[in-house]
Amino acid sequence: MIQVTFWGTRGSLPTPDPETTRFGGNSSCVEVQGGDGTVLILDAGTGILRLGRKLAVGTGRIDILLTHLHLDHIQGLGFFAPIYQPGREVHVWGPPSTTQALPERLARYLSPPLFPVYLRDVPSRLHIHDLTGDDIHIGRFHIAVAFVCHPNPTVGFRITDGESILTYLPDHEPALGTGTLDRAPEWISGYALAEGADLLIHDAQYSDEEYPAHIGWGHSSMRQALAFAGLSSVAMLVPFHHDPSHSDDDVDRIVGEAVREVNPPFTVVAAMEGSGFVLDEGRIQLRQQATSHPT
Repeated sequence: MIQVTFWGTRGSLPTPDPETTRFGGNSSCVEVQGGDGTVLILDAGTGILRLGRKLAVGTGRIDILLTHLHLDHIQGLGFFAPIYQPGREVHVWGPPSTTQALPERLARYLSPPLFPVYLRDVPSRLHIHDLTGDDIHIGRFHIAVAFVCHPNPTVGFRITDGESILTYLPDHEPALGTGTLDRAPEWISGYALAEGADLLIHDAQYSDEEYPAHIGWGHSSMRQALAFAGLSSVAMLVPFHHDPSHSDDDVDRIVGEAVREVNPPFTVVAAMEGSGFVLDEGRIQLRQQATSHPT
C-alpha cells in the first residue's frame, strides 16, 4: 500500500493568496508512505514546513528525494523540523551538477548570507546522496530514477512497492522541440518512468495559450500533460505545479476545458493541498477533499 499526501502543489513561487486557498499556495512537496512505515518526501518546497511539524513527533528515518535544486523545490528544507532533532536520521537525495556534488550545492543555499544556519551544524544525522540515474531502494520501495527535460540537472521518480506504481514528474517538458508528442515513445523524456503507472503526478503549469511564450522553460501545458499520460497508459493523471498566476478558478477552468475536449481514457484529478490518494494493488482511492474531473 502507498499513501500519497499533497503538502505543496504550486510551481515557481509560493502563492498564499485568497484566490489559491483551495488548490494551495505552497510550492512542491508530496509525502509518500509505505505499508511498512517508510516515509519519502518528494521535493522540499514550502509545503514541507507543515509536514515537518507532523513528522517531528516521530523518531523514524525520513528520506527526502529532490528532483532538482530550483528554489521552489528546496526553499523549505531549512525549515524542516526533523533536521533539528538531535540524532534523527534524515537522508536527502538529489542530482549533482556537472561541477559540484549535492552536499556542496545544498551548502551554498543553506549558509549565510542566504540562510542563517550552516547545513553542517544541524543536529540530526543528515546524509546527503547524489542521484546519478541508478535505481535506489528505501524500505520496501524500489525507486527508478532518470534525468528528464527541464533546465539544469533534473530527475523524475518511479516508485513501486511491488503492487502499485507512482510516477512523479513535477517539472517536465516532454514536448520541447516540436510542441507535440508524436515521436516514438522511447524517444520522449520521462516515458520509461511513467509507462503503465497507476498514478502520474505531472507538470501542467500552463494553458495552451500560455505555453508558446514559455517554450524551453521546462514546463508543460495541460493538454501536453494529458497527451503524455495517454501515451504512457496511466490509470490516473494528477496535474501539478500550478502556475503562481493561476487562481483556483483558473486551475478549474484550464483542467476542466482540456479534459472535456480531449476526453481521455483515464481519470484526471488536479493536485490539491491537503488531499491525497491510497494506492493498493493497483486500486486508487481518494483521501480527503479533491476536485475530480472524471471522464
